Amino acid sequence: MTLAVKNIDTFYRSGQVLFNLSLEIKHGSVTTLLGRNGMGKTTTVNSIIGNIPCSGGGIYYNNEKIDGLRSFQIAQKGIGLVPEGRQIFPNLNVRENLIATAKNYNSSIDPWTMEKVLELFPLLKDRLRNMGNQLSGGEQQMLAIGRGLMLNPQLLILDEATEGLAPLMRKEIWRQLEKIKQTGISILLIDKNLNDLCRIADYHYILEKGRVVWQGDSETLMSMPDLKERYLGV
Repeated sequence: MTLAVKNIDTFYRSGQVLFNLSLEIKHGSVTTLLGRNGMGKTTTVNSIIGNIPCSGGGIYYNNEKIDGLRSFQIAQKGIGLVPEGRQIFPNLNVRENLIATAKNYNSSIDPWTMEKVLELFPLLKDRLRNMGNQLSGGEQQMLAIGRGLMLNPQLLILDEATEGLAPLMRKEIWRQLEKIKQTGISILLIDKNLNDLCRIADYHYILEKGRVVWQGDSETLMSMPDLKERYLGV
């Protein structure tokens, strides 16, 4: 087991957002968090990476309790984040964005390097000297994913992986995420494109008002239109 979130509660000031929430991510698997906006998906991510403290329960990474650690310490354990909105450095060029996060905390024998990232995302090869704010949305997302990989994580979290991207760019991102999965990295995905998610994901959790209301595999989820309409429909 790569990650285990066990019965956590999370608050924003005095308001509770997550309620007794539990989930597991197995080594080498792709797991998703699903649900309408405002149901606690990003709060779950922020709890995992240490941006928001959780109350009660615990978060375990490779059997080590990590809740209570600071975000940079959690990153050093091997958890990488591609945040919602990408948040690349606008005043750094593509090359500088990539090398700024280059680490190999877990001493991988085949680490992610800038060359490997550019092989995965060849569109970035011609943009190495372009500043972050000169890239298209799709190119920025590729760069954000590449920056996350340069940490050489064992678990990569993507919050809204293809939000706001053109269809062709979304297709490219999904294609490359499939390749990343094949390297053995565990992935936690948040996205609204259910068909694409179900094609690459092994397991899903649906959140409703900060609680897990359903969990299961892709085949089961796609066979339950009432469930999708109730919790995922607009």
